[in-house]
Amino acid sequence: MERSFKHDSFLFSSVFHSLYTEGIFKTITQSATSPAELCRILTHEFEQARLAGITQPIVVGAIPFDTRHPSSLYIPRASHFLSREAFRQKLRKIQRTPLLITERQPLPDKDHFLAMVEKAVKEIRQGTLQKIVLSRTQSIRTEHPIETIALLSTLAEQNPDGYHFRLPLAENRYLFGASPELLLRQEKRTIATTPLAGTIKRDADAQQDRDNRDRLLASDKDRHEHRLVIEDIRQRLSGYCAKLDIPQTPTLLPTPQVWHLASPITGQLKADNAHPLFLACLLHPTPALCGVPMEKARGLISELEPFERGVFGGIVGWSDAEGNGEWVVAIRCGVSQHNAVRLYAGAGIVADSEPAAEWRETEAKMRTMLAALGQ
Repeated sequence: MERSFKHDSFLFSSVFHSLYTEGIFKTITQSATSPAELCRILTHEFEQARLAGITQPIVVGAIPFDTRHPSSLYIPRASHFLSREAFRQKLRKIQRTPLLITERQPLPDKDHFLAMVEKAVKEIRQGTLQKIVLSRTQSIRTEHPIETIALLSTLAEQNPDGYHFRLPLAENRYLFGASPELLLRQEKRTIATTPLAGTIKRDADAQQDRDNRDRLLASDKDRHEHRLVIEDIRQRLSGYCAKLDIPQTPTLLPTPQVWHLASPITGQLKADNAHPLFLACLLHPTPALCGVPMEKARGLISELEPFERGVFGGIVGWSDAEGNGEWVVAIRCGVSQHNAVRLYAGAGIVADSEPAAEWRETEAKMRTMLAALGQ
């Protein structure tokens, strides 16, 4: 008999690995402020899982944006890896019914967000920081409870090249989305990361879409924003890699809604005992989601944003005990609870940022999740 997805199933799909889980053996809430301590605990729990008969334990879940907060990780009782096409075939069998939206509430509203950007630009021009990422939310209520697996099926159909995920959280909440951004993929000593920074919206008109694409590639503002992210990642990884290949110039990564500047980075680790979650936590949060310098940016984010990010802007994925894993940035996502869902979108702010343009960027990014909701 074919297994179906359960309410407590973690679902994840990429070009390289797709998987779903069954049951929860052990929940891990240790914060990621010390990646080494988190991985020490994880190694112990893997040993306990093997003693309990789980022959190839993995850890799945999410690390929040603010690593001082509890993690949402667990070791499942069973995990099933399959091809991406087989995963999508299972998703296509999920019954999907239209959602009737009864309420929509932005936080912050447009004027508040524009003021946030103005404040951030002022701080940057005064020299206190170089970049900050500011975000906003949209809270939506529906007539009936939200079926996140059905919405993930829609997201996978609408965003076939993305990283698709669905994670049960505490208090009957679910994180789900279709991220375009790989934070870390590790296979033994080989690692890869593809940071995104610099964005412009897509256009239905083919010529205008090409013009937007070319404008992004030529944008000094977006190139500067991208360089800040790349240099930060270079500094964080260089001590762990015997070889690190970073493109001289960014390429373009398209989603159905936006164009991104992207830099596919690969490397070879010096040692084969580095846990994928350790390296993922070492990178997180990158300036693509926080800012430069990180602590100053994180403090200003806490001051300016009128909500807690939680797992938005965090990382979501999986790792095994053999040095393999895949972690993506939790963007183009939402967190649901019963008949409510909160959607998120952010934009990178630098000295040349224009508040109205940053608002439009968040609107374009928000369309990924709104489209899945039928909006």
